[in-house]
Amino acid sequence: MISEKIAKLINEQIAHEQYAAQYYLSMSAWFSGKDLDGIANYFRVQSKEELMHADKMFDYLNDVGGEIIIGEIAKPPHQFENAIDIFQKALDHERIVTKSIFNIVKNANDEGDFATTSFLQWFINEQVEEEASASQLVTKIKMVNDNPSALYLFDQELSQRVFTPDPTA
Repeated sequence: MISEKIAKLINEQIAHEQYAAQYYLSMSAWFSGKDLDGIANYFRVQSKEELMHADKMFDYLNDVGGEIIIGEIAKPPHQFENAIDIFQKALDHERIVTKSIFNIVKNANDEGDFATTSFLQWFINEQVEEEASASQLVTKIKMVNDNPSALYLFDQELSQRVFTPDPTA
C-alpha cells in the first residue's frame, strides 16, 4: 500500500502531466496558426506523450491502492513571442517536470517505498531524453532564427515525428 503522502505527490504529478499536455497543445496551435504544420505536429505528439505519462501514473497509483484524485488543471498560455520563445518555454517546462519527478523519488526513497522508486525510474530516463531533445531543439531554432529556408527544413524535420504509445503504459 502506498502512503498518502506519495499518493498525493503522484496525483499532483498526474495534474502536471495533464497540464503539460495542454501547454504543448497550445504551442502546437500557435505553430498551426503560422502554417508551420511540421512544428505543430511535433508539439501535438509531445502533448499525446504527456497524456500517456499521466495515464501511466494513474494506472500505477490504482495498482498500488492509492486514492486517485483528479486535480485542477490551469489554463496554459496561448500567446507567445516567437518560435524561440516557445522552444525555450518547452525546455524550461521539461526541467520543472524533472524536478517534480525527482521530488517524488526522494520522498519515496525517504519512506522506503521501493516500488514507487522503481516505477519512477522509467520517468527519470524519459526526462533525461526529454531535456536533451528540448535543448537540441532550442539550439536548432536559434540557428534557424529568421531564415525562411532553414525554417522550412526544420518544419519538415519535425513533421516526421510520430506518436508511439508505450506498450507498458
